[in-house]
Amino acid sequence: MLKATFLLLAVTALACLPRVAVADDTLVVGASFAGGIEVLENVAKFGGLYKAEHLDVDKQYTGSAGLCAQLAAGGKIDVCATSIEPLILGYAKGLRLQVFFSRIATYEYVLAVPADGPIKTLADFKGNVIGEASPGSPSELSANDMLAGAGLRRSDYTFAAVGAGAQALSALTSGKVAGFSDSATALMTEGAVSGIRFRYFKDPILDSIPNSAFYARPEVIAAKGDVLRRYALMGEGLGKAITPEAVEIEMKQLIALQGHLVGVDPADPRIGATPLAGVAVYCKLFSEGGMTSARVPAAAIVTNQLIPFANDFDRRAWIAAVKRMK
Repeated sequence: MLKATFLLLAVTALACLPRVAVADDTLVVGASFAGGIEVLENVAKFGGLYKAEHLDVDKQYTGSAGLCAQLAAGGKIDVCATSIEPLILGYAKGLRLQVFFSRIATYEYVLAVPADGPIKTLADFKGNVIGEASPGSPSELSANDMLAGAGLRRSDYTFAAVGAGAQALSALTSGKVAGFSDSATALMTEGAVSGIRFRYFKDPILDSIPNSAFYARPEVIAAKGDVLRRYALMGEGLGKAITPEAVEIEMKQLIALQGHLVGVDPADPRIGATPLAGVAVYCKLFSEGGMTSARVPAAAIVTNQLIPFANDFDRRAWIAAVKRMK
């Protein structure tokens, strides 16, 4: 609880730090769904960080990561704040977008089952149905990888599209599916709000590879580097009303997500950096799994050029401000 509280205060405390005066800038950001990582992004807006950074953020929800990537590639939005799989899947078709800041510290996709349910090990999925948000979801990649490691063949289990959010929770708790393959962020936040406890299975190979990020066209990164640098640590914001109930929900979600988010350690000099070696492993898995015709070069879809600038803030002042607020 204290760790989560410290993190909540730490993000809010950024608003108290002295900033270089800049002109107001508008940034159009797309996201595939509302919730999840936006726990801290709400704090950014609640704490007045947009105003402090002279940012005017226009948030648009796209409904899917693929559509978000298409809008960014077509110049309809500046930034995507969602999973990176469309960058890999669309590369051969000419999609050219780059990750410039990681939103999470670990891999997003997990296999989740009710904590008190009959599935105790990966081998227990034999003969069962696994839910997913949509047919052929990229989450199948890690699920298949984990289940193969447990000795199961593809014919030993099936996937069924059951939607997301409340639909997915209903399918899982009613026994319609034995487990659900989806974003850990979504499952953790939904579980925190609903009170449902999950057991999570994580891919040991992919777990250290962050696959949810902020990304944009290379020309946008070049032209709006300073704006993106300021936005990266500020977050997106939802504009929800600040009520005791909203704060309570945000705290529950934050506690569930601690350890999954970037920036938990303020002393880390490379908050938000994306490991090229890890993404290369991920791209290899896509090509070996037949999801791409060739291996996508990691350096083509990831740039860490803004990381030194995004991390250029007074860490001592930040920590001191947090301590004063506790």
